[in-house]
Amino acid sequence: MNPMIRAATLGLCLLFGSVANAQDKIGVIAPLSGSFARLGNQLVDGANAAVAGNKQGQDISVVTADDKCDAAGGAAAAREMVLANATIVVGFLCTESLEAALPILGQKGIAVITPGVRDLTLTEMRADTPYPVFRIASSERNAARETGDILVNLWRTTPFAIIDDGTIFGREIAATVRARLEEKGLKPVFADTYRPGLDNQNALVGRLKRAGATQVFVGGERDDVAAIGRSAVALNYPLTIIGGESLKATASGGDLSVGTLMIAPRDPETLESARNASNAMELAGKVPEGYAIPAYAAAEVAVQLLTTAQAQAASLSDLLRKNVFETAIGPVQFDARGERIADTFRLQRYDGKQFVQETN
Repeated sequence: MNPMIRAATLGLCLLFGSVANAQDKIGVIAPLSGSFARLGNQLVDGANAAVAGNKQGQDISVVTADDKCDAAGGAAAAREMVLANATIVVGFLCTESLEAALPILGQKGIAVITPGVRDLTLTEMRADTPYPVFRIASSERNAARETGDILVNLWRTTPFAIIDDGTIFGREIAATVRARLEEKGLKPVFADTYRPGLDNQNALVGRLKRAGATQVFVGGERDDVAAIGRSAVALNYPLTIIGGESLKATASGGDLSVGTLMIAPRDPETLESARNASNAMELAGKVPEGYAIPAYAAAEVAVQLLTTAQAQAASLSDLLRKNVFETAIGPVQFDARGERIADTFRLQRYDGKQFVQETN
């Protein structure tokens, strides 16, 4: 055989052999030190369990980096992933670290799937070209929209109020919910900003009573919702109180009134679709709590994506936008902006110990 042909053939064999044997690496960036380390380790545990249970047959490993939940740590962790030749990254709990990491990862075409950061960072908002970041949890914008849609069905013939605690978060969710309701022709009989942190909210409940509001959506914290409930009982006023995901927070004051409603996704570990993931984590000696199951789902998306990439010629970001992935938290599909397309929010009632999903 001609020496040049032999050399070329050998080169091709080495090239294809290296591709066939190349190991894909899923990077996990999370706070692994400091006050958020416990949550960061939940991300790592979930991702490791998903990759260990990989049934796709690929040779995949996990590499981790500590972002310390700050900008400097996020940039350093991103550079570590580039040096480690990570194919895709899952993780991030802190907006600051994601914001610093995105330009570095985006420049290398490394997509990010985050179960923790839900809204656009300043880096993304200022970019002419979208960064390849995809969110497992609903964005705050979609959360308010889904909340409004549930309230539309609940309040068609009910006099209602919308109040907030004056914080940026409280005002934004209350305003978005109100706008969603008004799009459907429903207007509150009362809307106001209340003073948070009071032991009782008798004056507020008195104003709600005078306005004739029998139901109220509260853009505020759990302790304030508990205080409103106590005041409604003290004034013998049958008021139905509805809050958002903040009602999942640990109480520092009194407990919520029985019958308080919450509009929020169910806890991931309670989903039927998460049973196998929970079992796998427990068998590995890990607790399926907090961010563990969402991270498991994010890693499942990454594994399925790498399989899909072998059959479909497109960038990983394009494949993420055009495919549906079956995961522990149910089907995951992303829109053009990288936000999850899903109907995950449910009306749940507090029974004195926990929130239980309403059946009607």
